[in-house]
Amino acid sequence: MIVAIISACILTFTKAKYRTTQSIPLVNGTINYSLADLNVVALYINGEEATKLDNTKQYTLDTSKSTCTYKDGSKISNLALNYNSKTGGLSISPFTTKGTKCTLYFNELKGRTMLDIITDDYSQSTRSNFGSAYTTSHTKQVFTTTDWEGTSYYFAGAPTDNWVYFGGFYWRIIRVNGDGSTRLLYNGTSATTTGEGTLTKTSQAFNSSYNRSEYVGLKYTEGEQHGQNSNSTILTELNSWYTSSNLDDHASHIDTNIGFCSDRNMASGYSWSSEPSSTIYYAARERIATNQNPSLECSSNDIIKVPVGLITADEAMFGGVPRSGYATGNYLINGQYYWTMSPYYFSGGWARVFYVYSYGFLGSDHGVNWTDAGVRPVINLLADTRFTGDGTASNPYVIAT
Repeated sequence: MIVAIISACILTFTKAKYRTTQSIPLVNGTINYSLADLNVVALYINGEEATKLDNTKQYTLDTSKSTCTYKDGSKISNLALNYNSKTGGLSISPFTTKGTKCTLYFNELKGRTMLDIITDDYSQSTRSNFGSAYTTSHTKQVFTTTDWEGTSYYFAGAPTDNWVYFGGFYWRIIRVNGDGSTRLLYNGTSATTTGEGTLTKTSQAFNSSYNRSEYVGLKYTEGEQHGQNSNSTILTELNSWYTSSNLDDHASHIDTNIGFCSDRNMASGYSWSSEPSSTIYYAARERIATNQNPSLECSSNDIIKVPVGLITADEAMFGGVPRSGYATGNYLINGQYYWTMSPYYFSGGWARVFYVYSYGFLGSDHGVNWTDAGVRPVINLLADTRFTGDGTASNPYVIAT
């Protein structure tokens, strides 16, 4: 089997040239034409006959309609066509004789993926000081770190261009994940919504059970450090909202594979126990409270693959919310308490996780059964989702159609 890699420039040859050369109208692409190894004898874009592809645009090849024949007119069986929308490279297999003729159907791709938008339009830099609040207003700027999938691009401070409108709701982009998917934080039904309107529920326990250390998990199994057999109270609430808000009608755009990090690893020097006799600290507490050095890495046994979750304390700190101080004006601060999904410690019979304090820092002084904090859902959109818009509140990114 020989695989021919043909550059997109072949597709810029006009069919007018073929008509002039052969004086045969190209209706269905079946002509005896062999001046080149590959002859694109008929080309269609969005169902309309065309002469060439526009090299300023991107396309997808409809392999269900596209066909190729050998020089003698016999159809190529087991045909495999692959087209790279970014490079314009076309791969055809099998490709065994000169004079192969193809009829190709393309659809124009609207918009760009969020990864393309971020890497093309935004400047990238790194941050190293996470001990104080970061509230700088800016446009077209992101920061980079790594997560368990690769390089992640995150927003921090008070960006004005990380708005997304999706599923009837407004969201803020937390980050582009290492696999290219886009992580969004719920912001209500309007770009001007503040306060309680940015929460789907204003009074919600993280977990109604609180006297075992495993209750810090978004999912948990009694008697196990990293279990995922039972949903926490807040995950049950998130799932209920996800269904009632009809977001599951948009499931074709939502990524459930990247997952959420329910990190139950221990801080240095501590061993896990379901009902420890003394205080035990989790790794998130060591990163956030002790070292003030957040991380987006996550062990595989703590990745919860669900359609909707919560922000982590590490993501909040990367975004500019400190352990102490006030990040008033930061895009993550809404004047409300809301839960993260990062555990803090187990002590005195109480399991605790971090929450975002209403004025802008990461708190941890309440048990998981505390009901004064609210719910702010987080979802991930698939890496190949394409967007239009500029990310501002007046022209948010929306899924291209």
